Amino acid sequence: MAEVNKPKRLLGFDYGLKQIGVASGQTLTSSATGLTILKAVDGIPNWSQVEKLLTEWDPDLVVVGLPLNMDDSESELSGRARKFARRLQGRFAVEVEMVDERLTSREAKSMGREQGNQDLTKIDHVAAALILQSWLDSPSIGSPP
Repeated sequence: MAEVNKPKRLLGFDYGLKQIGVASGQTLTSSATGLTILKAVDGIPNWSQVEKLLTEWDPDLVVVGLPLNMDDSESELSGRARKFARRLQGRFAVEVEMVDERLTSREAKSMGREQGNQDLTKIDHVAAALILQSWLDSPSIGSPP
C-alpha cells in the first residue's frame, strides 16, 4: 500500500509469453507512462534487461498484471504471471503486488487504433501503463504474488 507521506516510484509489467510490457509511474502525480516492451521466450525475459530497468528506475514497488478469466478464475497464464512476479521479488528484492489486468490489452488496442497505430502487436507497454494506473487510482487493489 502507498504511504501518503512519501511519493513512490513504480514499475508496472504486463506479462506475456512473447512480450512483456513495462511502464513507469509515481504516486506524486498519480500517473503512469509506457516505457518499453521486452521480448520473452515462452514467458521468460532476458533477466539482465529486467535488472537494467530496475536499476535505472529504482522502484519502491513493482506492479504485475494478473490475467484473470472473466469469471474471476485463474488460468495457466495467471499462474505464470504469478511465477514471474515471485521471480522479480526473489531475484531483485523488490516489493511486488499483483493487479487484475482484465481488458487492459483490449483497451490498449482500442487506444492504439484511435491514435492511428497500425501495429497493434506493439501495445504491451500501454497495457502495462493501464495496469499501473489502475493501482495508482486504487492502491488497495494490489495483492501479493
